Amino acid sequence: MCERSGMVNVLSIQSHVAYGHAGNASAVFPLQRLGIEVWPVHTVQFSNHTGYGAWQGRVFDGPAVEEVVQGIEERGVLGSCDAVLSGYLGSSDVGHAVVGSVARVRAANPDAVYCCDPVIGDIGRGVFVRPGIPELMRDVAVPVADVVTPNHFELDYLSGHRTTSLASVKEAVAVVQGLGPRVVLTTSLVADDTPEDSVDLLASEGGRHFRVRTPRLGLSVNGAGDAIAALFLAHWLDTRSAGEALGRAASSVFGLLQRTEDAGSREILLVEAQEEYVSPTRTFDVSEV
Repeated sequence: MCERSGMVNVLSIQSHVAYGHAGNASAVFPLQRLGIEVWPVHTVQFSNHTGYGAWQGRVFDGPAVEEVVQGIEERGVLGSCDAVLSGYLGSSDVGHAVVGSVARVRAANPDAVYCCDPVIGDIGRGVFVRPGIPELMRDVAVPVADVVTPNHFELDYLSGHRTTSLASVKEAVAVVQGLGPRVVLTTSLVADDTPEDSVDLLASEGGRHFRVRTPRLGLSVNGAGDAIAALFLAHWLDTRSAGEALGRAASSVFGLLQRTEDAGSREILLVEAQEEYVSPTRTFDVSEV
């Protein structure tokens, strides 16, 4: 039996880069800055994120992920794991390893939460993951998740709906919740009523929907989605309120991206902007819609 402490523990199973910030290299530090203990398990280890077009390193297979989680289990600590966080999946066997790891954690702690960032694609780029991954996300990973954090493109894919209005987005969210998750955070949302100079985020839970609208920034960087999934999970674990978690996470990520744009940086300033995670420079109103 594992003794509980006051510390929140998150098992984060994601890709990792040595230089820059994506996957675990984007999610782990913001969680730690908020006082959360993170157990990172890497699904790939690359020199840098693939947005550069060239990189070195290797992809790990499902058994490699399972071995690391088994080793953690052998320490007798899975009962103190409060949440599992997953992001980009490089292969189907890694996806099944993640779902198996969630089952291991829940066997030790039935109250543990699984937050799945269902990385599939994006508007303008379409699907950018390997064949079979979108279906695995929809049919295997999302149904066992408590919290999912799709972008607008991924929400449409998971729901099978093409959404343009806020009403249609809500309908799509209900479809995704019908798959299993009770909390859906939709990022990079652009609906009919979203001003051209803005972008929306919508957090949905228990039949209620909460929106934050932030200015649209001009930068294009990797890793921001990984950071907001981690921050939203952290604040939801703390408050158990989708609206409150949305307000905090959106304000922090906007501050991170604003500082990155101001600096003209190719990589998000994840460490330099760390005060944004605990005390955002600018806060945004959360509206129930």
